[in-house]
Amino acid sequence: MATRIRLQRHGKKGKPFFHIVVADQRSKRDGRLIEKLGTYNPNTNPATIEIDFDSAVNWVLKGAQPSDTARAILSYKGVMMKKHLLVGVAKGAFDESEAEKRFVAWMSEKEKKVAEEIAGLEKVKIETAKEKLKAEKTIKEQKAKEIALKNSKLKEEVEAATEGESNEDNIQTEEVKTDSTEETTKEVVAETTTEDSTKDTPETEKVEEDSNEEIVEERNEEETPTDEVVEEEKAEESTEDTPETEKVEEETPTDEVVEEEKADKETPTEKEENSKEA
Repeated sequence: MATRIRLQRHGKKGKPFFHIVVADQRSKRDGRLIEKLGTYNPNTNPATIEIDFDSAVNWVLKGAQPSDTARAILSYKGVMMKKHLLVGVAKGAFDESEAEKRFVAWMSEKEKKVAEEIAGLEKVKIETAKEKLKAEKTIKEQKAKEIALKNSKLKEEVEAATEGESNEDNIQTEEVKTDSTEETTKEVVAETTTEDSTKDTPETEKVEEDSNEEIVEERNEEETPTDEVVEEEKAEESTEDTPETEKVEEETPTDEVVEEEKADKETPTEKEENSKEA
């Protein structure tokens, strides 16, 4: 019966998980197995391998043929190197102690390489994480700048609006103050005028009485002319009456003129009667 060391697939879709098994070559991949040697998880970096080292070496020495993937896993874990050294001991090239020393030296070098690879992978992870953080920081800074600009613009707009409103309010308050001051000044002026009028009434009455007395005295003085003025007025009246008297004398016709006028005014009948009487 040909035995084969191979992998049996397990796990979810997209996340495979393998068992390292010894099975008959004629059996199915996931069918009946002879022995389970270990597990292989390729989802991690580096891949995790757990294997029973001694049983794997025995099956390889017995002639079990590993698949390509199983061979890579066994060589990585040192199973194939151990088999090679044991074959050399069997042929008499060197003894078991020498084989053990060579295996230990090989394993130490292998572990160093694996540790270096793991450290390199960790460095890469750290660098990638740092780069991601830097990218995120730059993106956050840009977003913060944009937000700050927007906030500053909004603040300026709000301040401008508040300043405009405050200016309008100040103007309105000033107008109200001016109106109130005008009203108060008018009221004060009215009160002062009333007070002054009430205070000045007796004095003004006295002044008016004095002025009225002075005016009456002046009028009396004007109305009472002196003797000289009276004589002059009489002389002027006499002189003014002379032409009037002359005019009157001129206007008074003589008897002859009156008779002539009467004769002229008589009708012809009256003339005839007058001639007969004569």
